[in-house]
Amino acid sequence: MDESDRLDPIDRKILSALTENARLSIVDLSRRVGLSKTPVAARVKALEERGVIVGYRAILDPEKLGLPHVAYVEVRLLDTRQKALLEFNEAVRRVPEIEECYMIAGGFDYLLKVRSKDIADYRRVLGEEISSLPHVSSSSTYIAMEAVVEQSFVTL
Repeated sequence: MDESDRLDPIDRKILSALTENARLSIVDLSRRVGLSKTPVAARVKALEERGVIVGYRAILDPEKLGLPHVAYVEVRLLDTRQKALLEFNEAVRRVPEIEECYMIAGGFDYLLKVRSKDIADYRRVLGEEISSLPHVSSSSTYIAMEAVVEQSFVTL
């Protein structure tokens, strides 16, 4: 049975409310879902222990941090054996400008989301960081002109 199949309507309400505002107090959360504090606190703890809730964090505005530039990069590797993939995965995690990295089944091996100050800064990241990652054969860049929908959370 899939983990999401075991979420009852109350759990889903809790998750939805915390997705909107993870700083809700247990009192406010209990009002939102229609249960008293103790069962809501127990449910939140259970969701954390089951790994459904994996953490809490602040969502930052990249524009206000001076990082408005987004590029998506297709990366092809010279070697796709397990050892090479692990080496690439480990190295890509150390590049702070790489916001997301996905292994892809298709015409290339990885898709990266890279955030930078501007095109010149992106060029530096590409030349000094991405191109130097282990086993990189080639890359193709797509520059995002506008974020139409950008969510940093899963919706229920």
